[in-house]
Amino acid sequence: MPIRLHDSLSRELRELRRPDPLNPQDVFSFYNCGPTVYAPAHIGNFRTFVVNDVLRRLLELEFGPDKVKHVRNLTDVDDRTIGQSKKEGHPLGEITKKWTNLFHADCDALNCLRPHVEPTATGHIREQVDMIEVLMRKGNAYRAADGSVYFKISSFPGYGALSRIKERELKVTNSAFDSDHKNDIGDFALWKAFKPEDDGDVKWSGPDGAAAGRPGWHIECSAMIKKHLGETIDLHTGGVDLLFPHHENEIAQSQCCNGTTFARHWYHSEHLLVEGTTMSKSKGNYYTLGDLVAKGYSPMAVRYALLMGHPRKQLNFTLDTVHAAEKALASLRAHRAALAPAAAVHEAFAPVIAALQDDLNTPAALGALFTIINRKEGQPDATSFDRAMFALGLDLTAPTTSAKAETPGAVTVLAEKRWAAKQSKDFAAADALRKELAAAGWSMLDGKDGYKLEPLKK
Repeated sequence: MPIRLHDSLSRELRELRRPDPLNPQDVFSFYNCGPTVYAPAHIGNFRTFVVNDVLRRLLELEFGPDKVKHVRNLTDVDDRTIGQSKKEGHPLGEITKKWTNLFHADCDALNCLRPHVEPTATGHIREQVDMIEVLMRKGNAYRAADGSVYFKISSFPGYGALSRIKERELKVTNSAFDSDHKNDIGDFALWKAFKPEDDGDVKWSGPDGAAAGRPGWHIECSAMIKKHLGETIDLHTGGVDLLFPHHENEIAQSQCCNGTTFARHWYHSEHLLVEGTTMSKSKGNYYTLGDLVAKGYSPMAVRYALLMGHPRKQLNFTLDTVHAAEKALASLRAHRAALAPAAAVHEAFAPVIAALQDDLNTPAALGALFTIINRKEGQPDATSFDRAMFALGLDLTAPTTSAKAETPGAVTVLAEKRWAAKQSKDFAAADALRKELAAAGWSMLDGKDGYKLEPLKK
């Protein structure tokens, strides 16, 4: 059965293209937008990354590991990364490296496969400048009075096809219109002129005739895709929040620059709700993976919970669902332990893969998995079971708890407050919180990129 996936552009289920078997160089090219590395990624972000990981695994099972090329970028220069650099008083590269390392650790804990290529925006400034210069020569971009460069959306008749955005909606969405710089309200920045008060010391030489500065957010992905996957890719994915304006702008600038189709297929996963509402620190329902591990939940249970809803529908994430996921994983471990080493001839767990091939239906795949297990008929099929676990990315050998889970939640809260106070140079508050931790029986050891909690010896 071929993989059929909803296409956000055509609004139809379409079969994913297979690599040409007669061309050894032909691979399935797959790009998904990565994180902006200025803070810990939250579980809403990780829903998208886990969904993309299942898709990557399914593609490898279908086409072969050597026939899939997966690229995921790191946005390491934008308003937020620069703002965090100024807030912490450390160079931009130091800040982004710290949060990149944490992102990688969280991805590994969630058993997400590393992309084949993980380019950074700062590592591809030349490629971005080159694209901007082509767009300027073609008349798709113009230099503003302050030396910035903007894309002229009126030069691309197909603008809005992905998001179905209308001119009236565009005017409402782009309310922050600077008439001194843009020619039109919908035009977007390809290059931002350097502003010392905003950018600190972050700047590069700009395109011909433009001021020194930094790239706009949208051009980053287009340039990295072109360099590592080519002018036309097979699949572009991301969260639904990126559909407009980010992906719409990627299409416009890439197709105008390259003169060809940018992506053959688009796929977007939906938002995550937590306890029935949007995630917010003020509501107390904002979770990172570290927050959930500190509460005693395993990363595998978090991954399982993130797969319990269809990727194209909103998922309501609750602590009860993570608890249920822990129980489900315990059942899967028990089942795997009872399987004979030898594989059966039949593919008992093929319905799990079939559900994933049908528009990445993860809840149907989990349902099929337990239907087969509970049937308790026929010869145990270890190979087929392991294949299903690989597709879902469920590592049944992963620890069920973490050392962090042994730390009381109240202590973790105190430690986070003290770390935040120290980062903001509020040393008086940091010292007071250290004393509270000591009174609770814990010491906090500060490191360059984080801290470690240890119980005080009695």
